[in-house]
Amino acid sequence: MTHRIAIAPSGFKESLSAARVAEAIAVGVRRVIPDADLDLIPLVDGGEGTAEALALAGGGRLVPVTATGPVGEPVASHFALLGGPGPLTAVVEMAAVAGLALVPPGLRHPGATTTYGVGELIRAALDAGARRILIGCGDSGTSDGGAGALQALGARLTDRHGRELRRGGGALHELERVDPSGLDPRLARTELLVACNPYNVLCGKRGVARVFGPQKGATPAEVELLSAGLERLADVLTRDLAPAFTRTSGAPAIDLRTAPGTGASGGLGAGLAAVGARLLPRYDVLLDGLDLDARLARADFVITAEGALDHQTVRGKIPAEVARRAHASGVPVLVLAGTIGPGAQDVRAVGVDAYSAILPAPMTLVEAIDRSDEFLADATERAMRIMALGTRLAPLAAA
Repeated sequence: MTHRIAIAPSGFKESLSAARVAEAIAVGVRRVIPDADLDLIPLVDGGEGTAEALALAGGGRLVPVTATGPVGEPVASHFALLGGPGPLTAVVEMAAVAGLALVPPGLRHPGATTTYGVGELIRAALDAGARRILIGCGDSGTSDGGAGALQALGARLTDRHGRELRRGGGALHELERVDPSGLDPRLARTELLVACNPYNVLCGKRGVARVFGPQKGATPAEVELLSAGLERLADVLTRDLAPAFTRTSGAPAIDLRTAPGTGASGGLGAGLAAVGARLLPRYDVLLDGLDLDARLARADFVITAEGALDHQTVRGKIPAEVARRAHASGVPVLVLAGTIGPGAQDVRAVGVDAYSAILPAPMTLVEAIDRSDEFLADATERAMRIMALGTRLAPLAAA
């Protein structure tokens, strides 16, 4: 009997792409079941690797660009141009220019980091002729509400003295006015689609600064400053900017404070929504064309993976999405994770049958990252051998 196994992981942040994770898992499976029928389905969530993955899937290409990185220094970045019919479509991956991996550990102060480079990539895509731009949100190192991106696109954000606001979320509480007169006019005739996690909102008790600010290096006091700044940004954008784009596009206005996805990538979702972007659940956009449901349904077993399994996994992470879809077809799911944190057990409610950490012993983060493909293959082998043992014992248990 041939075992059909679908391998549908996300990437491990700052370590392995989704494709490399899938390959490492396949190595571990074949050590135990050499003739297994493997279907490798590396998945992206809008973060690291999204532009490259969609370019490969859609017959497109990457376009190199030097842009402003999250700490204000130039970085080598890129966007993708996709093939196929219809208007020329570009993919801008915010993590490629404003991701946490581009922020040196000693400079992880989300009050100072900027999305300015995201706006530069959007302008570069417009210069290349794109009339439909998909912006992937994820793995951000910023919390500026997309203010930097708006500045790069030509908007003026000023304080009460009329001075241009300095970059970074830490200055947003000083915002008095947004002048849209210098915005790139091509935005009004370009379809902007933001692939984001709908669970992330800009403001309130579950606002993005409170949920993700500490992960990006914010102290409790900085979290409150960032939260206040994002509240102020939402108010000013709603007054000065969003109405004009709502009239132009005909799209319904949304609440920039609490609408699903407004908190994506440190609030980039809200900033782009103010210039007419549509905020869409990321998997509705990113999984289009993969035929994922059918591929999972054909499998006898599914293995997925992510870097950290915890309480946030059920809030729109790839393993939860894979498990939900596989569960609908009655296919069992195993999750492999770099680390397992509080709340990991919640994934059982969305269809995960078992989960396991890949690290064999305590070690430094550097070693864990350097050897993650090795640890993934070994952990997969261990899991498959336990499953094989369980299969042999099942008849005895039934007797």
